[in-house]
Amino acid sequence: MPEQSRSVTFKNVSKVYAGSVKAVDGVSLEVAGGSFVALVGASGSGKSTLLKTVNRLIEPSDGEVRIGDEPVAAEPAYLLRRRIGYVFQNIGLFPHMNVGENVAIGLKLAGEHDTRPRVAELLELVELAPELAERMPDALSGGQRQRVGVARALACKPGLLLMDEPFGALDPVTRDGLGKAIRALHDGMGLTTILVTHDMAEALLLADRVLVMEAGRIVADSTPRDLLAGKAGAVADALVAVPREQAHRLAELEK
Repeated sequence: MPEQSRSVTFKNVSKVYAGSVKAVDGVSLEVAGGSFVALVGASGSGKSTLLKTVNRLIEPSDGEVRIGDEPVAAEPAYLLRRRIGYVFQNIGLFPHMNVGENVAIGLKLAGEHDTRPRVAELLELVELAPELAERMPDALSGGQRQRVGVARALACKPGLLLMDEPFGALDPVTRDGLGKAIRALHDGMGLTTILVTHDMAEALLLADRVLVMEAGRIVADSTPRDLLAGKAGAVADALVAVPREQAHRLAELEK
């Protein structure tokens, strides 16, 4: 079982870059332990920047981020990151290491020696054959590589999983299958999951709660059902309009 899932709290978090560019602007919110939350918005809205303040890949200019009752700044960043699963679009597998070595790297850093049983368990968890542990990353498909990335993120049994556009480079069928697998892992392992995506349909189908960002601020905070009902404001409605229109056009084709 993973580390117990914990809440994530943002307290007036801002991030300002050189030239007074405000990527995140005074965000305050709490993500409840055990929930699956999607951060949605157009490119440049601040969603990835906000996510990366949780594992300190980005340090906020102002405000505080907490996991449970602990500020993320209370310990060295490398120790914090060992307790947080992180999956991102470019996967980031080490090309000179085989699959098993990539999955086990966090375990090795934590001092474990015989990682083979845990690697086999993790590959099964993400629906990959155990013999793939001996393959190099360039011998895998994009979907397989991303599943390896998920296995690596879960290796140290984190209670918190962060995902930054993890499906963006995948074809639609692979993307849909991996999304379902991630949701099943979230439910089965009792994780707290925060997903950054620009795809509103993906957010509606996977998350319990959707946060919409614009210009560094949270402009909507709603359930998928209320978003579809038009109860979350103009920015959210504009994002929902795209998958809704696509669904209507597909329905017309079926007549």
